[in-house]
Amino acid sequence: MNTKSSSRKPIRVWVDGCFDMMHYGHANALRQAKAMGDFLVVGVHSDAEIEKHKGPTVMKQEERYAAVAACKWVDLVVEDAPYFTSLDVLDSYQCEFCVHGDDITTLADGTDCYQAVKDAGRYRECKRTQGVSTTELVGRMLLMTRDHHRRLSTSSTSALASISNEDLSTFSSSPSRHLNSKETKVSHFLPTSRRIVQFSEGKEPNPGDKVVYVDGTFDVFHIGHIEFLKRAKALGDYLLVGVHDDQTVNAIKGVNYPLMNLHERVLSVLACRFVDEVIIGAPYSVDENVLSKVYNVDIVAHGNTSFLPDLDNKDPYEIPRNKGIYQEIINPSANITTAGIIDRIIEHRKKYEERQMRKSQKALLETEAEHLEKLRLGNN
Repeated sequence: MNTKSSSRKPIRVWVDGCFDMMHYGHANALRQAKAMGDFLVVGVHSDAEIEKHKGPTVMKQEERYAAVAACKWVDLVVEDAPYFTSLDVLDSYQCEFCVHGDDITTLADGTDCYQAVKDAGRYRECKRTQGVSTTELVGRMLLMTRDHHRRLSTSSTSALASISNEDLSTFSSSPSRHLNSKETKVSHFLPTSRRIVQFSEGKEPNPGDKVVYVDGTFDVFHIGHIEFLKRAKALGDYLLVGVHDDQTVNAIKGVNYPLMNLHERVLSVLACRFVDEVIIGAPYSVDENVLSKVYNVDIVAHGNTSFLPDLDNKDPYEIPRNKGIYQEIINPSANITTAGIIDRIIEHRKKYEERQMRKSQKALLETEAEHLEKLRLGNN
């Protein structure tokens, strides 16, 4: 045993943010931050703080606190964290430094939120995940009410691929969107095996472990999903999760679902602390392959919500029911659904469109500040 390494004081790392509609980009930032130390403390801002500096949130603060706490790289959640990151905050939680993405975040008055910790040399950067942001996800949802739906040529066409560049002009995450409309585009996430490996634990069930299987779309991963997975894991020792592919989801649910593609959804599920393994592109109906070819499944569970039949009009859980291994999970958060989140945004559409415009104007200022910061550092 290495006495020196075992006696080393654990490095505590601070990260803070809004974590609205927490997605795999947030999770990847937390993964990178955790890798810089041993214990990750995450501050989550309140609804009031975010409203003041950024605009209204989609998810309420209690939902955001719970979503961050469910991320497997997080050790401690600090609720109602201040928007400006001070040295006092870091010292209060014995954190050696703060980590943030490689972009500038400002207060309502334009002040860099991390200037104090930067000046003190207690600031580190992680790479921002390209292709996803809460702003863009809100844009995808707002577009659910537009006529781009009818441009789906077939049920196997990717839902997001049908969105035109012009339709996303209000919601593009590019700060140059008002200067050059050609830069406005849908972010198509490009999956890599490396990212999947980074998110996966690679854990196998131990001999005698009770394996639980659940499946679903897990679109726009939220607290309803998290609570369901937590209760599913409690039924056994090892939780295997099947995530349906885009074509299957779109064929069964229609409209413009899923909002996030298969690999985006898989990464969100893998980041959840209750999940042990994922079947990528699992069949909609639970068959013998699912029950025995990956691991020997002891329990198949589903939430206390209705589900659509398969394309052949059959019950997707017919086989596990006949085997006597099907269980229903009572989920107190079952009323929180992807459709419900979309409804929130559509109901307050004007408010969120104003938020998007406000954020785009702020993004231009932050890009300019980032450029000046790089120039300053280059001259030192």
